[in-house]
Amino acid sequence: MGFGKDFLWGGATAANQCEGGFNEGGRGLANVDVIPTGPDRRSIITGKKKMFDFEEGYFYPAKEAIDMYHHYKEDIALFGEMGFKTYRLSIAWSRIFPKGDEMKPNEEGLKFYEDLFKECHKYGIEPLVTITHFDCPMHLIEQYGGWRNRELIDFYKRLCTVLFTRYKGLVKYWLTFNEINMILHAPFLGAGLCFEEGENEEQVKYQAAHHELVASAEATKIAHEIDPENKVGCMLAAASYYPYSCRPEDVWEAKKKDRGNYFFIDVQSKGAYPAYAVKELERKGIEVEMTANDVEVLKENTVDFISFSYYASRVAAAEDSDVEKTAGNLFPTVKNPYLQSSQWGWQIDPLGLRITMNDLYDRYQKPLFIVENGLGAIDAPDEAGYVEDDYRIEYLAAHLQAMKDAVDEDGVDLLGYTSWGCIDLVSAGTGEMKKRYGFIYVDRDNEGNGTLQRSKKKSFHWYKKVIASNGEDLSNQL
Repeated sequence: MGFGKDFLWGGATAANQCEGGFNEGGRGLANVDVIPTGPDRRSIITGKKKMFDFEEGYFYPAKEAIDMYHHYKEDIALFGEMGFKTYRLSIAWSRIFPKGDEMKPNEEGLKFYEDLFKECHKYGIEPLVTITHFDCPMHLIEQYGGWRNRELIDFYKRLCTVLFTRYKGLVKYWLTFNEINMILHAPFLGAGLCFEEGENEEQVKYQAAHHELVASAEATKIAHEIDPENKVGCMLAAASYYPYSCRPEDVWEAKKKDRGNYFFIDVQSKGAYPAYAVKELERKGIEVEMTANDVEVLKENTVDFISFSYYASRVAAAEDSDVEKTAGNLFPTVKNPYLQSSQWGWQIDPLGLRITMNDLYDRYQKPLFIVENGLGAIDAPDEAGYVEDDYRIEYLAAHLQAMKDAVDEDGVDLLGYTSWGCIDLVSAGTGEMKKRYGFIYVDRDNEGNGTLQRSKKKSFHWYKKVIASNGEDLSNQL
């Protein structure tokens, strides 16, 4: 019973939310750089408003973020102190290929990540690397239209070949695309898509998603060829949908919503477009251009494991229902009257994690990896930067217990757990710093003010104890 001795405990970040150094080390401009805070953020993320460069009157949090580009040794030392077995991070594509379509990579960018990975190994931390966590070089968006263009598959393959070759022996666990289903909800963020007036947006999104799916399968193939030890996973924004009631129309709506969520993972895990998706695309009049080679590549290069983010469960109701909505991970859901919510309206549901884990494991029968989970909250530090974040500990402890139950009582095969934003970072949804997830407080505010000084929260010491006990001691007693 309990977690195996090789269970991978750790934390997760994304380059665009923590790294900064947007114009250092030869790095090129990326879509994630030009997404500002404020009222226009949502329309830019969704590709409705075009912003391809920095404009006056806006604040762009990713430019500096928490400046991990210069602080990574200090940060990884803190992760090591907590006892991390793994650290999930992402590569900034434009740090390796500044424009994205060059033939030769940027050595300074390659060296940066090589040094970072070596720093991880110094503390016995296994890197878990997301190849693309919403990053797309702006040159590829301006010249090619982002992932709507099939040519990006070859540029991505070149990126992957360079990464797998250079970091052979340093990195074993890889994720191809972060939350691949987000392309439907945040297409500029997820795939560099901007839409022209009158354009069939659904057609563009599903074609771009197809290109990402093929690129993911190609990456899996290359990874296994370069190093058979490599393990490649897909990644989705997960959460099972509950029907709002036992009314059959609500149950059917929940079923359809789940399928929409699983669609891309079905392809990555099972190797083909599922029948329900083929029929759905037909009904919508969407024709995905697909070659015979695409079909073969998808079929023969399925992922080794399924990774996912989980923050809150979701609820679905039939279209004719009169229901209240609440916030979620970049898209709203029907409010669940039985659940409490976070300060951002995300519904807190530890049992929902266990339900989601079982749904995923039953569906795919492949090892799972929870690579994002956490509570975004406003922290009030004292003069020393200490935060007594019992609310975060309570949230995490309840979710870890549910995770443990899924493993112990339900037999779910789980590789590891990396809490989201193990160090405070910029929120992907809102661009805020005040929405904090970390065990480590970073002195920076929404406007970019602060010393960037790092300090340990109460949860830092709690998580250290959790890891040391391999998840057996979840109590708040320190």
